[in-house]
Amino acid sequence: MSITIVRGTSHKPVSSEKLTQLLAHQTDLSGQLFIGYPIINTAEGPYLIDALWISEDKGFVLFDLVEGTDIGDYGWRQDDAANKLEARLKGYRELMERRHLLIPIHTISFAPGVSDLSPYMEAEYPLAHAAESLMQRLHEFTWEERDDDIYKKALSAIESISGIRQSGPKRTPTRADSRGAKLNQLEASVATLDNMQSKAVIETVEGVQRIRGLAGSGKTIVLALKAAYLHALHPEWRIAVTFNTRSLKRYFRRLIHNFSLEQTGAEPDWENLRVLSAWGAPGGPARDGIYYEFCRVHDVRYFDFQTARRHFTPGQEFAGACEHALNQARASRQIYDAMLVDEAQDVSPAFLRLCYGLLHDPKRLVYAYDELQNLSGGYLPSPEDIFGRHADGRPLVRFNGARNDGPRRDIILEKCYRNPRPLLVTAHALGFGIYREPHQPSATGLIQMFDHPQLWNEIGYTRKDGELKEGSTVTLCRTQDTSPKFLEDHSELNDLIQFISFTSEEAQAEWLIRAIQKNLAHDELRHGDIFVINPDPLTTRGQVGPIRRRLLEMGINSHLAGVDTDPDFFQQRDSVTFSGIHRAKGNEAGMVYIINAQDCHSAVRDLASIRNRLFTAITRSKAWVRVLGIGSDMQELIKEYERLKQRDFELKFVYPTREQREQLRIVHRDMTVEERKRIESREKNLADLVTDLKSGRVRVEDLDESMIAELKDILG
Repeated sequence: MSITIVRGTSHKPVSSEKLTQLLAHQTDLSGQLFIGYPIINTAEGPYLIDALWISEDKGFVLFDLVEGTDIGDYGWRQDDAANKLEARLKGYRELMERRHLLIPIHTISFAPGVSDLSPYMEAEYPLAHAAESLMQRLHEFTWEERDDDIYKKALSAIESISGIRQSGPKRTPTRADSRGAKLNQLEASVATLDNMQSKAVIETVEGVQRIRGLAGSGKTIVLALKAAYLHALHPEWRIAVTFNTRSLKRYFRRLIHNFSLEQTGAEPDWENLRVLSAWGAPGGPARDGIYYEFCRVHDVRYFDFQTARRHFTPGQEFAGACEHALNQARASRQIYDAMLVDEAQDVSPAFLRLCYGLLHDPKRLVYAYDELQNLSGGYLPSPEDIFGRHADGRPLVRFNGARNDGPRRDIILEKCYRNPRPLLVTAHALGFGIYREPHQPSATGLIQMFDHPQLWNEIGYTRKDGELKEGSTVTLCRTQDTSPKFLEDHSELNDLIQFISFTSEEAQAEWLIRAIQKNLAHDELRHGDIFVINPDPLTTRGQVGPIRRRLLEMGINSHLAGVDTDPDFFQQRDSVTFSGIHRAKGNEAGMVYIINAQDCHSAVRDLASIRNRLFTAITRSKAWVRVLGIGSDMQELIKEYERLKQRDFELKFVYPTREQREQLRIVHRDMTVEERKRIESREKNLADLVTDLKSGRVRVEDLDESMIAELKDILG
C-alpha cells in the first residue's frame, strides 16, 4: 500500500512539501493526497483547500497547513475548512442518508516549523509538527461504516467528474438489459480519474508538459479540467485551449463550464480563458484561431487553406503556413500565460513552436497527443527537436531533468476508458495489417509499424511471448490493468463487434436503416448515442444521402456533421450523426456504424492512410461497433478479423527490421493527386508496351539496349 501524491498549486510550499515527504513513505496507508485541491465555491469566493487525503479506511482527512511559526486560530480554520467541504459534499445525494453525510471528515493542523506545540494543544483540534505525532494522530482516525462504493462516489465528487461528463437529456431506460441501461452503467463506472489522470489535471510545471495516451484515455477531459483548474487559481491569466478538430470547441466549452461551476460556482471568464481552433480565420471571435491570432499580432501574412494549398507542399499546408509565419515575425510578442494543445499529433512541430512563442515566461505549454493517430510512425519529434536550442546548444525544452518526486513533465495515460478490449485490439490489428494475407508467400502482410518497439508497452500492451525487437516473433496482449474488464463485460463478444458483408449498396443501406430504427425504438438509445461513419471523406455526402432520406421518411432525424451543422458542432439533439472520418475524430458514441469498409482492405494507393481511417472509426465507439461493407474486399477484411478472433484478440507478428519498415513506408505511402496521376500514366504506358511486345507490334530489338539494361538493374 501507499498514498498517491497529487501536487497542485500551493501557497504554503514548505509545509506542503514536508507533508508529502512524510506521507509518501508510509507503506501502511493508502488513498490519494491532493495538495492545493479542491477549490470550493463559497459566499466569499473560491476557497483553496491546503491538502486533502482521501482514504478507503479513514474517509476524508483535511490538513490545515501552517507555514512558519505563527499557528494562529487553528481550531477555527479546521472548523471553517470542514464546514466548507461538508457543504460541498452535501450537494451529492448519493453521499447522503437523510441529513447525514455517509463519509467522515477529519481535520488536523500540521505545523512543521514549530518546535514546541505544548502551549497550543487543544483536545478537540488535532495538531502535529513532526512525523511521530502526525502519524499517531492519523492512525486514530477511523471510518466505522466504511463503504467502497461511497468512497468512489466521494472521490468522484471531489474531482467533479460526475457532473462534467453529463450532456444532453438523460437516458431513462425501462429495461435493465437494454443498450441504454448498459450505457448508463458504463458511464457511471468511469466516474473517477485514475492516478495518472489526476496528476495530469492538477500537477502543473513551470514550462512545457507533455501528455500522451491512446484514444479514449481521457486526454481531452484532462486538458479541459486542467484549463478550468488553472483559471480558477489564476483568473487574471490569459489561457488558451486549442485543437485541430473544430467540432471539439463546443465539447471543450461544456467541460470547462461544468467543472468551473462545480469548483467555483461561477461561469468562466471566456475573455481570459479562450477556447479556439488551431488554424482560425478572419471574421470575429467565433472564427478566431491560434495561427490567425499569431499572424494578426505579428503583422505577417495569413494563409487560408486554399491559399496555403497553392504555396506549400500538398498535405503540409498548415505546417507550411506556420513555418512561414514564424520566419516572417520580426519580434516575438507574448500574449498568453498558459496554453493547452489537444490533438498535437494532427498539427506540426511548427505550430507548437508558434504556441511556445506566444507565451510569457515561464512558457506554460501543455500538449497532448495520441501515439496511434498516425500508425505509420509519424509521431511527434522529441521536445528538444520541436522547440530548438539556445545559442550554446542547450535545448530550450527538456524533460529528463525533472525531479522524480515533483510534478511530472511527461505523463503517459496507459488505460483506455472508451473502447472495450476486443474493439481496441481489432482497430490495431487492422490498422497495422497484423493478420493481413500477404500477396506473396515470402512477403509480409504488415502495412505499417512503429519505429520504436517500446511504444507498444507505453500504450498499454504486454508481451505475452517472444521478444519485442526487430526480426523477432512477438505476441502482445492487453490486460485488465490497461483495458478495464467492465468495458466489455456488459455484452457478449459477438454483440460488441460485428463485421457484416453485403452484395450491394442497397442491401447495406437497408440493413443499416433497420438497425438504427431498432436502436431508437427498442434498445432505448438516444439519437446522440449513434454515429454512422463513412471512411472516405470524398464520398461521404453522396454515400449517406440516400440513407438519410429513408430515415427521414421513417420519422428519424439525422444530420451530416460539418455540412448541415456549424463546423464547431458535431452532434445535435434528437438527430443521428452521419460523418466522414475527419469530422468524427475526437468524438465518441455508444453505437458506431462504419459503412463501405471494403474500401479499407486493399486500396492500390495510400493503404496506410486508408487503414488509419478504419482504425480511427472503430475507436470512436465506447460500446458497440458494426463494420459494414460490400463484396469480395469486405470478405477479405472479415478474414483478417476472424484470424484475430481465433487468437483471442492477441497480436502475433514478426517485428519488421528497419529496412522492412522503410519498404512499408514506400509501398503504402501517402501520395498527392499529381503523384498518383503520374504513376497511373507511367503504368498505362508500361502496360501498352508489354501488350505491344507480346503481340509483336514492337520487338525487343526495337528498344534502346542501355534503357533495357537500366530497367533490368532497377527491377533487380
